[in-house]
Amino acid sequence: MLLRDIEAFVRIPDWRLTTAEILYHLPDHPGLLQSFVWQKVDHAPRFPELHRFLDFWQREIQGPLHSVRVASSALARPAEFRYAAGQFTLH
Repeated sequence: MLLRDIEAFVRIPDWRLTTAEILYHLPDHPGLLQSFVWQKVDHAPRFPELHRFLDFWQREIQGPLHSVRVASSALARPAEFRYAAGQFTLH
């Protein structure tokens, strides 16, 4: 397998690691909020997996949604370099 063949698998366009923090009301105590974190690889910018999960939540889970906060990060990106602020010499 050639390098360009491997690169096609590694760099999937628009697929991102998606994290959603879901705040929902507790069914027995509607005045209290509970937090749930969901994470999956999803296709940006439409996020079909996240929408599928939220549809499931509204259909099957008793806790009504309060808010959803979404963060997304590219799977493959250029290497990041940091330069050292000092230099140490050891003998």
